[in-house]
Amino acid sequence: MTSQGAAQDSGQRFVEILGVPIEAGAGHPGALMGPAALRTAGLVRALRDLGHEVRDLGDLTPPHEGEGADRLAEITAWSRVLADRSYSMMRAGGVPVFLGGDHSLSMGSVTGVARHCRDTGTPLFVLWLDAHGDFNTPNTSPSGNMHGMPVALLCGEDGFDGVFPPEQRATVDPAHVHLFGIRSLDPGERRLLRARGVDVVDMRLIDEHGVGVHMRRIIERVKAAGGHLHVSLDVDFLDPSIAPAVGTAVLGGATYREAHLIMEMLHDAGVVGSLDVVELNPFLDERGKSALLLVDLVASLFGRRIIDPAVTQSQIGGQAV
Repeated sequence: MTSQGAAQDSGQRFVEILGVPIEAGAGHPGALMGPAALRTAGLVRALRDLGHEVRDLGDLTPPHEGEGADRLAEITAWSRVLADRSYSMMRAGGVPVFLGGDHSLSMGSVTGVARHCRDTGTPLFVLWLDAHGDFNTPNTSPSGNMHGMPVALLCGEDGFDGVFPPEQRATVDPAHVHLFGIRSLDPGERRLLRARGVDVVDMRLIDEHGVGVHMRRIIERVKAAGGHLHVSLDVDFLDPSIAPAVGTAVLGGATYREAHLIMEMLHDAGVVGSLDVVELNPFLDERGKSALLLVDLVASLFGRRIIDPAVTQSQIGGQAV
């Protein structure tokens, strides 16, 4: 779906976009180019064309850790700066959109959102659209790559004590986390997910019931609680045939229409208050197709549609259909 010929949503929102060009959590270089690729693919223009007020805040710059700093130190620096920035963006009253960068950025983005939700007494829910569970810890991870650990950190698992000081720390209730589209789990994180009661909608469940059934259940839960939903969209949630620009591709991902339906349902529900778009690696893309698809999906989340759903009839050849 392109912007030409697509109806616009009438509900305008204030959107703040922040690039987070981090790749220290990933095993393949290139994700730091993700924010630039999403802007080049027309993200800001697409949101403005929908009538939203959009402020592009540029890219975040973390403190310099010096020569020889290890990956944990680098990610800790990023996370602390991003958590404060995320918190201030939430306080501004708009919808923060964080452009990655690898998925370790969610350690900072969601922590800032969680802190604000705690301040306002708003239940926080997280929808994690991903091929992987990202619930590893330093003790369970086979690779040691921290883009596979953010959900575990956010849920307060052991092994991350030095990432945030007490004044920044804010966790997410594991029972409020929905992992969606999962098709690759390591043994250690599988055990943790079961023990913590995290909702896991794997591709088997999606194949059996379709995305609509599970999305309605999640949306209804967030609405019933009066909650804030943070969506974290990893490129590898999508099937690599339509989105190849990711270093952790797994076959059997979401189709083009499944992904758009999710975004359309979320928009109609009006529950999404913040968003990550992560793991785009332009070095692995094919003529920008992954970046363009991500822009289309974000546009669907913010109200792009083919026709106003209030229109139930059309005239073709003078007859109602």
